[in-house]
Amino acid sequence: MKSVLKLNFSTILFLLLASSLCAQNAQSSQKLPVAWEELTSSDFSLAVKQSDSLCIIPIGVIEKHGQHLPMGTDVYTSRYISLGAASKEYAVVFPFYYAAQIFEAMHQPGTIAYSEELLYKILEETCNEISRNGLKKILIVNGHGGNTYFLQYFCQTMLAKEHDYSVYLFTPSVDAVTQKKIVSMRKSTTGGHADEGEASTMLVVRPDLVKMERSSIESGEDQKRLSLPNAYSSIGWYSKYPNHYAGDAKDANAALGQIILTQKIQQLSEVIKTIKADKATMKLQREFWGKSSSPVTR
Repeated sequence: MKSVLKLNFSTILFLLLASSLCAQNAQSSQKLPVAWEELTSSDFSLAVKQSDSLCIIPIGVIEKHGQHLPMGTDVYTSRYISLGAASKEYAVVFPFYYAAQIFEAMHQPGTIAYSEELLYKILEETCNEISRNGLKKILIVNGHGGNTYFLQYFCQTMLAKEHDYSVYLFTPSVDAVTQKKIVSMRKSTTGGHADEGEASTMLVVRPDLVKMERSSIESGEDQKRLSLPNAYSSIGWYSKYPNHYAGDAKDANAALGQIILTQKIQQLSEVIKTIKADKATMKLQREFWGKSSSPVTR
């Protein structure tokens, strides 16, 4: 009788353990959301493991995009690309981020332009918080041309003091075949902001917010009001495009937008995979900080 009870107890214990392991395996293999804000607290730890500790910050700004595109265009687009790439190669995507450099559009209604000190500080503290939550590889995906130098500067200053994380900046390029296809589909040859290309991507990302009938209300032509060969001026953009519109969006179409976005999503997913496998960056950072603390050897 005792042996039977013992056997039954052992069997029950085995079944309970097996059930627990199955539950854990099912939980770890489940398809987790890629968006940080959509994860439950209990799933977040699983997301950290599944992402190999990689988090993407899609960055844009709130600024005018002609009269036909929403002010959040840059954030919508960078987030769309990031979510798409993270769905192909899993990573955690940080929530809607718009605190970045946009002083050149302060003359236009609706622009949110925080001070330069705050811009740097909030990005640094965001990275610190991401790291504190276990994500040690941070990949910035920029959707706004005016952020380029600010983000490069931010990345470079990460060497100024020691961190337990690494920051990367996605620097996309267009392959020759895709570029040729884009050129063949475009009707306009100039642009750079709220133009045919950007309007086309928004016809894919958020078509409900695009108002193409307004694309010709204002001019997107270069006004050529300042000539400074071989010199840079902060007022340069305003001198060219006071309407904060560069190009002509009237021929924008979703087919062109899909080609642009698909190429970027594929490229970003490959970058995610590369960064996940990267073990050299942090090792080199530690080596650098060790040497920079005492550069003169005695």
